[in-house]
Amino acid sequence: MGFFRDLKPSEQLLTEPLLHYSIRFYAFVALLGSIVALGAYAYFVQLQQGLAVTAMRDNVLWGLYITNFVFFIGISHVGALMSAILRLSGAEWRHPITRMAEAITFCSLVFGALMPIVDLGRPDRILNLLLYGRIQSPILWDMISITTYLIGSSIFLLLPLIPDIAMLRDRLRGISRVRMWLYRKLSLGWKGSPDQRARLDKAINTMTILILPIAISVHTVVSWIFGMTLRTGWNSTIFGPYFVAGALFSGVASVMVAMALFRHFYHLESFITLQHFKNMAKILLVLDLGYVYFTISEYLTVAYKWETSEGQLLESLFTGTYAIPFLFVQLGGLITPALLLAYGLRKGRHPVLAYAVAGTLVTVTMWVKRFVIVVPSLAVPQMGASWGSYSPTWVEWSITAAAFATFILLYTLFAKFFPLISLWEVRESPMPAPAAAHAEEVAA
Repeated sequence: MGFFRDLKPSEQLLTEPLLHYSIRFYAFVALLGSIVALGAYAYFVQLQQGLAVTAMRDNVLWGLYITNFVFFIGISHVGALMSAILRLSGAEWRHPITRMAEAITFCSLVFGALMPIVDLGRPDRILNLLLYGRIQSPILWDMISITTYLIGSSIFLLLPLIPDIAMLRDRLRGISRVRMWLYRKLSLGWKGSPDQRARLDKAINTMTILILPIAISVHTVVSWIFGMTLRTGWNSTIFGPYFVAGALFSGVASVMVAMALFRHFYHLESFITLQHFKNMAKILLVLDLGYVYFTISEYLTVAYKWETSEGQLLESLFTGTYAIPFLFVQLGGLITPALLLAYGLRKGRHPVLAYAVAGTLVTVTMWVKRFVIVVPSLAVPQMGASWGSYSPTWVEWSITAAAFATFILLYTLFAKFFPLISLWEVRESPMPAPAAAHAEEVAA
């Protein structure tokens, strides 16, 4: 504890991980680094030999990369939408989890924005979109909205961090000059004066209001890349709200997984209590039921008419080539998580474990859902031709694994440089003190 000055014991608990690096941490970083290195090698091979090293061809021209793109952009919505809505509603219980959500937004957006570039055989031609892009193209809309969203979410993450960074700058010692320089720059001269506090509150409130329409528009525009086409399976007006609902669903699930992991490994039971999990479980259960509604609406209206090409696609999803991933999404990503969440809310044994498993299932299956959206619609015959086939190569799987490994690595390093729980907001919260809340949980 000698590294900290004038910190309460609970605050020392939150700042301890910033300085202490265990063997397990280095081993975990080394594992992630090796996966990233393999992905970098695979991408070098792709640059050298072109997209011929992938399984994408003239029929199935999108695959894992665009699946990753839609998935990462989707989970990025949790920091903007959930955090902003909780801030606007004045939900005081949000303080220990909003920064986790906002960090997920930033990290996932970085890799979501990179995936379309990875999908290009000639990534240098991305400049053509800037120089010769047509405003009629949904792809150009997507580029503009994602860039705006990345800038906005970065500001939304930084603003509530400023008081905590200033605290680290003033009270943390025994660290490297590089880290101290970083804290000095990012704290933006924060002294905690009433004038600075008033301006910070105004800036946070402004960004909270602005980030909501930006976040909704981003995933709506992502859905329009599919919905604006005449292709079987994509030609639907429901894609906009369907994608936004799926984004929130997967995003909240990813936050629940992060809560469980950091609560366990960083011993944050005093801050992330059972009540936080219950509140998040209620949100996730409502989103689960909402996504079930959208799923039924999507497939029932098409199945009732059963047009030739649409019927072929549905047959491949229900009983054909893509039946296993399709059913896995419905059973493993919608029904099973709902039962686990209901079990936890009904005071079952080990509720946190039930919530964590439910969140993990939703996160995994929502990636599979994106795959089911992208690939089968491209594989279905459009003009009487034969079905297309797609079996991802080692290059695609390696790059995909590297994207997820780098996302986890970036999030882990963020947790090593900054407190994952907002200290100044927890201090000022009218909610019960962390120790008291944990004592109530243990007693229950």
